[in-house]
Amino acid sequence: METSFFVKVYEVVKLIPYGRVTSYGAIARYLGSAGSSRMVGWAMNQSHTYDPQIPAHRVVNRNGQLTGKHHFGSPDIMQQLLESEGIKVFDDQIQAFQLHFWDPSLELL
Repeated sequence: METSFFVKVYEVVKLIPYGRVTSYGAIARYLGSAGSSRMVGWAMNQSHTYDPQIPAHRVVNRNGQLTGKHHFGSPDIMQQLLESEGIKVFDDQIQAFQLHFWDPSLELL
């Protein structure tokens, strides 16, 4: 049986280290589906129904913006979760984004 795209996304997201973030596009590229970053976003929106332990707050857009923050019950929760891991956020933007960026294509060989 083939594993669904969403489940593959969730397996990658579970591997993002504490204090690091990645982008929808980086996950899509890693999964061999570079044009599917929006589908990765949809997977993140549904992740709490699959497994509440998926660290969806660690997935942001390619510029480090918290575009998915409205899917956390309160618009401040995503920022609070990131800040609890030592990531500074200002005006919905991760500060020093490249310092915190985790690329699964480089990290998961």
